[in-house]
Amino acid sequence: MLILVINSGSSSIKASLYDIGGSADVAASAPLWQANVDLKEHKVEFQSKGETHKESALNQDDEENIFAFLLNSLWHGEYSVVSSQTEIKAVGHRIVHGGPKYSSSVLIDDEVKEHIRQCAEFAPLHNPANLHGIEAVEKELPGVPQVAVFDTAFHHNLPAASATYAIPFEFSERYKIRRYGFHGISHQYCSTRAAQLLNRRTSGFRVIVAHLGNGCSMSAVRDGASIDTTMGFTPLDGLVMGTRSGAVDPGILLYLLTKEAHTHDELEEVLEHKSGLRGISGTTSDMREILEARDKGDKRAQLAFDVFVHSLTGYTGSMLAQLDGADAIVFTGGIGEHVPELRSAVCKQLSFAGVALDDQLNQNWKTDSDVSISSSKIRVLVIHTQENWTIAKETHQVVSTGVVR
Repeated sequence: MLILVINSGSSSIKASLYDIGGSADVAASAPLWQANVDLKEHKVEFQSKGETHKESALNQDDEENIFAFLLNSLWHGEYSVVSSQTEIKAVGHRIVHGGPKYSSSVLIDDEVKEHIRQCAEFAPLHNPANLHGIEAVEKELPGVPQVAVFDTAFHHNLPAASATYAIPFEFSERYKIRRYGFHGISHQYCSTRAAQLLNRRTSGFRVIVAHLGNGCSMSAVRDGASIDTTMGFTPLDGLVMGTRSGAVDPGILLYLLTKEAHTHDELEEVLEHKSGLRGISGTTSDMREILEARDKGDKRAQLAFDVFVHSLTGYTGSMLAQLDGADAIVFTGGIGEHVPELRSAVCKQLSFAGVALDDQLNQNWKTDSDVSISSSKIRVLVIHTQENWTIAKETHQVVSTGVVR
């Protein structure tokens, strides 16, 4: 079954085409076709037939009808991989926020679209863009079933003690305030893939997943279910991130509101785009650049790295306590996969729990591999997350059976 996956955001659109069968394999298969659109740089990159093709710029007509341009490129032009749109049997969408209602992927209808629209107040940069993608597919591929795969669904059934904030309970009920958690599609894939790599059943398996990119989150997964996660009511909570602050004392925000006429919008801009690694270093949110500056003696770059490690190890300790130990720790995402210095620094802090890296394996890591020594009490894995493939698999499951495994 050919399944198209669309991940539409405020600044980018990513699309992939997969040929999904009934196999229960966890390891991802390569897409037949991919398109990545940078809406800020007005550029698009295609991958098809084993080759990468970079377009220098989108023309104005493409920008105005971006989804029509992308979809039509599947069956027209030099990057096409199907003869007609009738070959595409279903479309899966990453939906960032499913609110308190959805705990699994669902077939999209008018009721689902309305709920996505209502949840835009929780994810104003993402849900409207997700909805735009759904409506564009309805226009270009009428009658093709579409499935919503929610990034919050994996964390939907968090234990009440983990999901509940210590604010007046009537506020939580009235305004639907709870820990929603995000990056759920990635956490779901990586926790399942970790069990497969270690030849373990999901039942009884305890794993901590660290999804570390520009946005960062961790989860504690037991028996295949998320029991704790760092992101909360919004993706601002938890770990220090590229440009986001992560958890801060709420009193700081109350204090800043009284100083220099800071407004809600100004504080939002600071917390979302001027904090985290960028805020501490003063120059960049890119971990590679921070390491380069640190190695040249830049003290603020050193501090940014140290604060990031402190945040990560602190939450890892919390996750270990929630799980009563762990069988594995997974590093994924751009930073998690490609910065061995970070893995080394974090695991050194976790030596008390019996975590021990193999320095050679860590420096010369391979995708989806164990980089810990044989005697390490907790396995340390580097896994390349496969969110789009997971969306395709779930879409196949919903369309074929009406339910998600």
